[in-house]
Amino acid sequence: MNDSDILGSRRAIFAWLWLLIGMVFCMVVVGGVTRLTGSGLSIVEWAPIMGTLPPLNHADWLAAFAKYQQYPQYRITHPDMTLGEFQGIFFWEYVHRLLGRLVGMVFLLPFLWFWARGCLTHRLRARLLVALGLGGLQGLMGWLMVKSGLVDEPRVSHFRLAAHLGLAFTIMAYLFWLVLQLRGDDGRAAAKAAAPRVLIASVAALTVLQIVYGAFVAGLRAGLVYNTFPKMNGRWIAEGVMGMDPAWLSLLEHDVTIQFVHRWLGTLLLVLVAVLWLRVRAGRFALHQRASAAALMGLVSLQYGLGVYTLIEQVPIVPAVMHQGCASLVLLALVWVLHGFRRTTA
Repeated sequence: MNDSDILGSRRAIFAWLWLLIGMVFCMVVVGGVTRLTGSGLSIVEWAPIMGTLPPLNHADWLAAFAKYQQYPQYRITHPDMTLGEFQGIFFWEYVHRLLGRLVGMVFLLPFLWFWARGCLTHRLRARLLVALGLGGLQGLMGWLMVKSGLVDEPRVSHFRLAAHLGLAFTIMAYLFWLVLQLRGDDGRAAAKAAAPRVLIASVAALTVLQIVYGAFVAGLRAGLVYNTFPKMNGRWIAEGVMGMDPAWLSLLEHDVTIQFVHRWLGTLLLVLVAVLWLRVRAGRFALHQRASAAALMGLVSLQYGLGVYTLIEQVPIVPAVMHQGCASLVLLALVWVLHGFRRTTA
């Protein structure tokens, strides 16, 4: 390859990765709609190839509806559901799965093309194979999550939901890290101040923990138990927090405790990010480092406001989906911060 071919390939790979990030973001958003509309259990089979086509005629729809009627969501929650209502929830789950298949194709075909043309370095090829593995694991975890809601209760495991959502976020973050590596931040101006490494590490750990608890809130529908803020129906610590026996189990299983933890983890995260932003703003840091800290501050503030509004309004679909989507953007901003400060020295 000559220099122009190499530059063209680099730009094509860069655009391809951005496209994948955008598609995974759309999957996160559609996944949120699927969960909030109760659509996730409408397709009761995992057919990665044959399931690409939806029911094409009335007989096909009746067959799909008959399969759905055998499972708890219909028998317990919607025993009077009509075929038209079933088609409504089927739509969102189908779109979600179709997007997953499209993401796989948009990843795999260009990846093989870039590989065949020799456009990928050994290191980048290995990293992209890791991304491919994460994508396959994400699809498998999605089905295991759905399967957990087809047994006794019409509700998926909140642990599997957290794993499914966490993998989607991990894929986005990983691809964004590759984008930043390709962009070449190493050549940018270095800071003349010591990186606040402990503070950044604390923000990163708290962000990951908050995302996990957000998934727990979604899976247990814990956003519906107390809908006042900042107090929980007039109390700073609601009755029943840590009320399970043993008490530590409340942190994993109890809806009231999980909502309590999620709201105060979010508050602590907002405070720590504000401290980080002020520290970077006041220090002698490079422009891209200051920009990443400001982006994180703005997105965490927006996310906090969306969370409070969603809670007070008893989880309406649009703000709740925006809250989930904004969480993924917060994670991307965090990756930008981590990448920008990774080599900073005093």
